[in-house]
Amino acid sequence: MTSIKDSVALVTGGSRGLGKALVEELYARGAAKVYATARDPRTVTHPDAVPLALEVTDPASVEAAAARAQDVTVLINNAGVSLGARSFLDAELDVIRREFEANFYGPLLVTRAFVPAVERNGGGHLLNVHSVLSWLGVAGSYSATKAALWSQTNSLRLELRSRGIGVTGLHVGYVDTDMAASVDAPKSAPHDVAALALDGVEADAHEVLADDLSRNVKAGLAGDLAALYPQLAD
Repeated sequence: MTSIKDSVALVTGGSRGLGKALVEELYARGAAKVYATARDPRTVTHPDAVPLALEVTDPASVEAAAARAQDVTVLINNAGVSLGARSFLDAELDVIRREFEANFYGPLLVTRAFVPAVERNGGGHLLNVHSVLSWLGVAGSYSATKAALWSQTNSLRLELRSRGIGVTGLHVGYVDTDMAASVDAPKSAPHDVAALALDGVEADAHEVLADDLSRNVKAGLAGDLAALYPQLAD
């Protein structure tokens, strides 16, 4: 079982939204140190967090962060972007690539850089923040990036098991953060999602489904596609 108490954690995108809530919840559960990363570390406001500059799409930035934070035992890949590339036919390919760089390759770069340290420190845990859109192709390339990250997480879970590193994937619908500010739909509170996510880490859960929407969509994956995509029933 993974213990948050006395752990050393790193949260990408830790200055706001869900990332900030995860930093706060880690400290509430007794983490010894939490690195909160951001492109501009001056935006990290938690009084106890260790601000750390990180651009997850930049290999040099990732390597520099990993060199500084050699004591990490819990790694949380939370940083991501949604650039509005809703149509695969019409969106600029550069925008689609940028979403994949941030949402798929970014977590991969961070994980590859930090796994050796986590292993040297006696093992630990990796938490990847997915989305219910990992399972619903309704948001263009954003959905595709999250589906790819889900698959990456499933593969890493098998690969890291023998190295003493547990892997949890977090799936959630809309969270009440800046990214979902324009969405008119029920939203989960960031602190509620953070608490459920860390419950999953401490229980060594393979997946955390943080809301009813995620649970219902996951249950529907085995059914007919028309149940998930009503447009197909016409």
